[in-house]
Amino acid sequence: MYGSTEYSNGYVQNQQQQQQSSGEKRGGGRGRRGGRRSRDAHGFKVSEHHHHNNDQQEQKSPPPCTDFDMAYFHSYAHVGIHEEMIKDRVRTETYRAAIFQHQSFIEGKVVMDVGCGTGILSIFCAQAGAKRVYAVDASDIAVQASEVVKANNLDEKVIVLHGRVEDVEIEEEVDVIISEWMGYMLLYESMLGSVITARDRWLKRGGLILPSNATLYMAPITHPDRYRDSIEFWRNVYGIDMSAMLQLAKQCAFEEPCVETITGENVLTWPHVVKHVDCYTIQLHELESVSTRYKFQSMMRAPLHGFAFWFDVEFNGPANSPTNNHTPSSLIGTSNNNPMDGILKKKRPNPNEALLLSTAPEDPPTHWQQTLIYFYDPVEVEQDQIIEGSLTLSQSKENRRFMNIHLEYSSGGRSYVKESVMR
Repeated sequence: MYGSTEYSNGYVQNQQQQQQSSGEKRGGGRGRRGGRRSRDAHGFKVSEHHHHNNDQQEQKSPPPCTDFDMAYFHSYAHVGIHEEMIKDRVRTETYRAAIFQHQSFIEGKVVMDVGCGTGILSIFCAQAGAKRVYAVDASDIAVQASEVVKANNLDEKVIVLHGRVEDVEIEEEVDVIISEWMGYMLLYESMLGSVITARDRWLKRGGLILPSNATLYMAPITHPDRYRDSIEFWRNVYGIDMSAMLQLAKQCAFEEPCVETITGENVLTWPHVVKHVDCYTIQLHELESVSTRYKFQSMMRAPLHGFAFWFDVEFNGPANSPTNNHTPSSLIGTSNNNPMDGILKKKRPNPNEALLLSTAPEDPPTHWQQTLIYFYDPVEVEQDQIIEGSLTLSQSKENRRFMNIHLEYSSGGRSYVKESVMR
């Protein structure tokens, strides 16, 4: 097994390449870049400072917009990324169903769409009877979103704000916040922070957040076909021994997390809950680092090739979210002692209780697929053999939209470490 000392996972690209790479993988959110605007008839503006409409905590200055942020926002100006998301019927139809399932909370109310992209969710909310929708996006796709809104005769109801949610200002509270913020491995791209900012600035007490909850899972997997195609291939290439390529092939194929589609047959155990997110209470500092300890028991004898990660999100109404009181999470427990964190999930939520958008291997595929962290060499495990260790996901200090991954695992009396960066 090759550890971090043998394979460097550092930043080897120059700054321009790093900035470009932030847009190569699709996370769950829309960028939010913008310049300044003066106040107009709708009573909003974009500026460098903002005011807090909630009296519970002192408002901090918004984080600066870095070159990495600008590159991220620029990547979402490309039509292809929005086409991929909209064509994901599981994603788009679940959001539309959630909006109309909660129509009683939306009709006649004020809605904010954080990272609106082309404006499709904002338009769904308008169709559900929203009084007014603030569609916020910092990417230049906001220009097209404005045209889409006008073409559907909704420009008096849907107000597109071209700017970061950290910078825009509106002069009223909102009843509903909706956002499709989820990235690969749930937290990649760090767009959830903008949803938290919008919540703390504008959401009325007792307001609705869609989605309301999210859960990140992990499970050990076996994937011999992937290993054979990428690695074993080099042992015999048209009768030529190219096994000297093996080390480089392993590094190139498995150094960074891979976004791929697997099936339930690849999964060796029940999944472990890495992190449960309550969108009503989670705080910005909780996103800086997430840690968990896990313990699995393999259901079969198979080579262990790595771990898979996926997530689901729930669309609950405020009545089903007892913590919807804007209480700072420091008073109710941190991210790493949430009652749901660290448990093995054997039963899915009852579909009658909450609408669920799932990216699990056994569910219909989505554009998120699953995120795989492969080992450089497989570990043979027997049925009922224990696989245990720890995982830490942390925001990169260079670029908070990148994710540092530190994975420790042991099985059969041997211990291993795998470090990688999702960028």
